[in-house]
Amino acid sequence: MEGLNSVIDNEPGFFNEMCRVLGCRYPILQAGMGGVARADLVAAVSDAGGFGFLGMVREAPQFIEQQIHAVRTKTVGPFGVNLIPAATAPKLFDEELAVCLENRVDAMCFFWDVSQAAIEKAKTAGAVVLYQVGNVKDAIAAAEAGSDIIIAQGAEAGGHVHGQTSSLVLIQEIVKSVRCPVVASGGYSTGASLVAALALGAAGIHCGTAFLATRESFANAYHKDRIVRATHDDTIHTDLYSVNWPVGAPVRVLQNSETRELGVNRFGQLPGSAGNEIVGDEDGRPIRRFSTDSPLRNTRGDLERMALFAGQVAGLIENVPAARELISEIIADAGAVLSRLPRNLSVSAPSS
Repeated sequence: MEGLNSVIDNEPGFFNEMCRVLGCRYPILQAGMGGVARADLVAAVSDAGGFGFLGMVREAPQFIEQQIHAVRTKTVGPFGVNLIPAATAPKLFDEELAVCLENRVDAMCFFWDVSQAAIEKAKTAGAVVLYQVGNVKDAIAAAEAGSDIIIAQGAEAGGHVHGQTSSLVLIQEIVKSVRCPVVASGGYSTGASLVAALALGAAGIHCGTAFLATRESFANAYHKDRIVRATHDDTIHTDLYSVNWPVGAPVRVLQNSETRELGVNRFGQLPGSAGNEIVGDEDGRPIRRFSTDSPLRNTRGDLERMALFAGQVAGLIENVPAARELISEIIADAGAVLSRLPRNLSVSAPSS
């Protein structure tokens, strides 16, 4: 483990500048997955040296405040909140952001269309701002608007996917285009992938699927089990699951009876009144067919037909560990990967 941990141990508790800005020990960020990323998961990640985000998209401000307080009862580690301006009614979004800033969260993460107003409000309140993007244009716009860190989401990612470029290419393009730190997202769950991201110029990795399949995540056990049993070929990029989101918002999910029957809708019309059909409920709240609600611990109904968000990295996930165990495994694996590389490895330009 000489390579990675020697860097960590030789600095005052931080792996790199991004970690110093966020206040975390390891360059491992947990995605703020709506519904799934609640206080237990976020606190476990931040307490283990990573950086956790509450997924509070379209949640009531009172619930957001309760979750913020719950994290703080479990850890003194820094954490943030993930909100999505484009997928939230403006009034509700303003209220969500206000309660986050009033409670002095360490960081705000935004996604989808770039909102300069959201960035400015968060920065004015003293929060670190991260923006998740799927293309170079949005990365530049977010950086110019004041974002401190850009999360580059490759098309391999699970959940809502905002671009069509693979992480391997997108990271390098964005690193060349902005001056702030870039975090790699989409296809990351192992130490080897962390080393690869660093080699591409990223400052760390942003993991969703891997943390969804941990003990502390609020995902339904059925969802976690499906991820563990999946291969990368079991995911599909589709816009069937679009209820509650703007038109043209594709997702990557595990294939199920719905996707096998209807395939990729590609921004067309959902069949008939499909969005009105009820397939389950969450503590009495109806879950509609093709909604973006994934099954949570308190979800009941036809779980197989719901949005089982997962990235292609699902094929590498073989069990459901504690979040601390996952982070430790990533760091240990990264050290092992570095130790296997030739010590005298060098690349010289060809002679002319």
